[in-house]
Amino acid sequence: MPFHLPNPFKSHRGSSSVDGHVSVGYFPNWSIYQRGYKPNNVPVADLTHILYAFANINAEDGTVFLSDTWADQEIKHEGERDLGEGNLYGNFHRFLEAKKQHRHLKLLLSIGGWSYSGNFKGLGDGHKRRRFVDSAVKLLADNGLDGLDIDWEYPESRDEARVYVDLLRELRQALNEYGSRATPQEPHYLLTIAAPCAPQKMETLDVRGMDQSLDFWNLMAYDFSGSWDSKANAQANMFGSDLSADRAVQFFRKAGVHPSKLVLGVPLYGRGFNQTQGPGQPYGSVAPGSLEAGVYSYKELPLQGAQESFDARAGAGWSFDPSQGQLISYDTPASADAKAEYIQKHGLLGVMFWELSGDVPTHSDRSLVRRFRERLSPLDTSANHIHYPESAFENVRQG
Repeated sequence: MPFHLPNPFKSHRGSSSVDGHVSVGYFPNWSIYQRGYKPNNVPVADLTHILYAFANINAEDGTVFLSDTWADQEIKHEGERDLGEGNLYGNFHRFLEAKKQHRHLKLLLSIGGWSYSGNFKGLGDGHKRRRFVDSAVKLLADNGLDGLDIDWEYPESRDEARVYVDLLRELRQALNEYGSRATPQEPHYLLTIAAPCAPQKMETLDVRGMDQSLDFWNLMAYDFSGSWDSKANAQANMFGSDLSADRAVQFFRKAGVHPSKLVLGVPLYGRGFNQTQGPGQPYGSVAPGSLEAGVYSYKELPLQGAQESFDARAGAGWSFDPSQGQLISYDTPASADAKAEYIQKHGLLGVMFWELSGDVPTHSDRSLVRRFRERLSPLDTSANHIHYPESAFENVRQG
């Protein structure tokens, strides 16, 4: 049966609009180093949007700047021609070339993230906010992007919530102005956020005020449990506690967000606990981890000797090694299938992954990116942007 998506926001691309589910993946610019995960490893045919993480913010004046210009704009990847100075290279150029081959693929710059979110604090100053907006749109125009993603973790007061509304409104206005001026035939550029799912964090937000400016919300429906907890609980459960994906979805719906603007976040990593008897039980220590203490890439799981399980009532997956007393909470193929069914049943826009280097290759049926693509098809095929007449880079201007 064909999938028909109600469009909650007016399209600014003529008669075109979102025409299917979205599959959104975060690509951290640091993944090209120790993880060896580069733009050509990204399964672009299975995704609709790539969120490029993260740009930073100058706390002194509000300017948005790239956190690694060598990776983002300068590195010459294998097989790339040297076009001389004044041209774009790096990850951005690779993704721009991918966009030309896959016209459904959109690239957004994600600003903030856990490490840089403290730098949002000064944006109550209108002058700093103006510099943020102008510099963010300039990065979009220079580097061949389709939109911006804001990841503020997290506004802590009503005053900061109002600043967030102001920031998004001014970004939306600036993106509209840029689109009308630079690409009038396709003037709409995307604006999204990474949204919290913990009750206190959600309740701080002015959801209705934010929603007026946003194309969609990426729900960070993970990290519900970890080293900070006393028990080995699920880290990405759909149901069953104050911290669950369903509770977050229902909160945003009641706050006025149309379900077809909600994107369910899925972790491509697991959180591990040692010396435990199973889910919901006390544990002695966090597992060693491979990415950091207690954290493993999904592609490493289950570890040898562990057995995968799925609790349909909680909508949670995990692996458990009874000989080691080790539990790792993560989305298994079974829990991914259940989440895809939930997305369809509740009319959500699609799925988001943090982050792409954690998945197995998509030729494997254990690939979560592949499983969601298969179960949420057809995916959105609305056209991306490939014309950037105001770019500072010659090869981007020339298209």
